[in-house]
Amino acid sequence: MSIAAKANALWEYANPRKFLSTSERVMPFFWMASAVCIVVGLVWGFFFTPDDYKQGSTVKIIYLHVPAALMAINCWLMMLVTSLVWLVRRHHVSALAARAAAPVGIVMTLIALATGAIWGQPMWGTWWAWDPRLTSFLILFLFYLGYVALWEAIEDPDTAADLTSVLCLVGSVFAILSRYAVNFWNQGLHQGASVMRTAAVTGADTEEKVSNIYFYPLMLCIVGFVLLFIALVLYRTGTEIRVRRIKALLARERVSG
Repeated sequence: MSIAAKANALWEYANPRKFLSTSERVMPFFWMASAVCIVVGLVWGFFFTPDDYKQGSTVKIIYLHVPAALMAINCWLMMLVTSLVWLVRRHHVSALAARAAAPVGIVMTLIALATGAIWGQPMWGTWWAWDPRLTSFLILFLFYLGYVALWEAIEDPDTAADLTSVLCLVGSVFAILSRYAVNFWNQGLHQGASVMRTAAVTGADTEEKVSNIYFYPLMLCIVGFVLLFIALVLYRTGTEIRVRRIKALLARERVSG
């Protein structure tokens, strides 16, 4: 199959009926797989890994904090892609997918901020610091709230999709900063990016790496959060499509009546 043919086949899923039928078939897999990965990862991480030589048992909050933080950022980037598809191709499913993902992103950002505060208090001696990554993450959270509020404030769905897509483009700057802030600025309390870097349990630079003994359950939790995110977005997008159809039917009845 040529690239053009594959692209055309992919665009078929922009059809609401095609999207609904496909998502209903695959959602059970994502729900079950995410539950298995998250439960096994959390049980493995919390009960079968030792305390860190430096951070003690508080290090185990990594199994919630890191997956939630990664999904909070990647959720916004997914919204950026679907918003661009809407602006270029005017496919309503893409706009509704972005809208459906936003509340999921809010929850993920809240989990990341809350677990970060719980983790940071014993490590830094404070619940909050105006660290580059923390600050950019807080701004990203405010962008999420603004995105949802803008959708709710505008009655015309196409206008709302246009304006929220522009907002998504602007907010992407802070999504990128949230991911790479520790690389842009050397100062700050938050450790550097270390999820894909492994080390022994003890060592001179362990604070910048994830120990092998924590790495594998952490990866399992991350995979679980990714699968959960996909399941939630598919479910919520399907709900948005059905709500849009109901509103269209009611509008037609009012006009005909």
